Amino acid sequence: MKTGEFLVSGQRLPDHCHASNAKIMTKFEQLIERDGPVILDGGFATQLESMGHDIAGDLWSAALLISDPQAIIDAHYAYLSAGAEIIISASYQASRAGFISLGYSTEEADQLILSAVKLSQTACAEYLESSIYPPEIHPIVAASVGPYGATMHDGSEYTGDYDISDEALTEFHLSRLKVFDASGADVLAVETIPNFREAEILCGLLEKMSTPAWISFACRDELKISDGSMLRDVARLFDGHRRVHAVGINCTSPAFILPLIDEVRTGATDKLVVVYPNSGETYHTEDNSWSGTSCDLENDFNVEAWFKAGAKFIGGCCRTSPADIRAIKRCLVSQAR
Repeated sequence: MKTGEFLVSGQRLPDHCHASNAKIMTKFEQLIERDGPVILDGGFATQLESMGHDIAGDLWSAALLISDPQAIIDAHYAYLSAGAEIIISASYQASRAGFISLGYSTEEADQLILSAVKLSQTACAEYLESSIYPPEIHPIVAASVGPYGATMHDGSEYTGDYDISDEALTEFHLSRLKVFDASGADVLAVETIPNFREAEILCGLLEKMSTPAWISFACRDELKISDGSMLRDVARLFDGHRRVHAVGINCTSPAFILPLIDEVRTGATDKLVVVYPNSGETYHTEDNSWSGTSCDLENDFNVEAWFKAGAKFIGGCCRTSPADIRAIKRCLVSQAR
């Protein structure tokens, strides 16, 4: 390095650029600036169930924030060991109303929501401490921000058919986003959004946050999100958004992912793409069951094609496991060589 230069995030800056003016990259920014894909985790509830936990209640996996926080850490650890570089907190179905219904105060409810991020951070720290060979990239934490419908337990998270005013929906999301924005999470994972109206409200609210975010949608086919809106039209809401760095798809059949990537890139022209589909099975809300055949990872999770089509963040959602994430990473690493 020449005299009068210093290094910031791998780039040499001339001596007239003082350190006080240089932008320090966040952990999330470091990941997205790196060449190649970023590996997400997989189905968190799926992993908890495989560990013997019953999560069929109204709070879903968030119930373990109360009853067994160590199980949350252990499930995250399994995905970190499988190669996940971003783990998503157990807060998808966590809400003030859900915890208040169990007798907790508003302040206690917010602390429980916050604990989901803290447990994720603990898992990352324990993983790094136990690693014989430190990973090239330190894993980071995404705070899961699920849709309003996920707290209703009526299947509306899969249809987008909400019976709530714009004002109430705004307050629902704002109260949680404020907690997550102050939590120390590296990124907000606003996920499984099923309708255009909720996306519009979140678009405005995310502008007010200081934490970077991605937003992903549940889709019913290769063109539309759950309420029938075109994905490209919903994605266009976030074109040029200063806080949202990626737009994409989750909890959707892998058979639809490739054309949906094109839809995202058509609508949100300046954004990275995030994809984490489910196993391809069908969920039945009336009895919390799944039917159909799980996809063959080698043939249906065409991760190489997704990456070539523009997906930067790739992982799994419901009914995927650490073994699937390990296989996804193996496929993508072998392609990069």
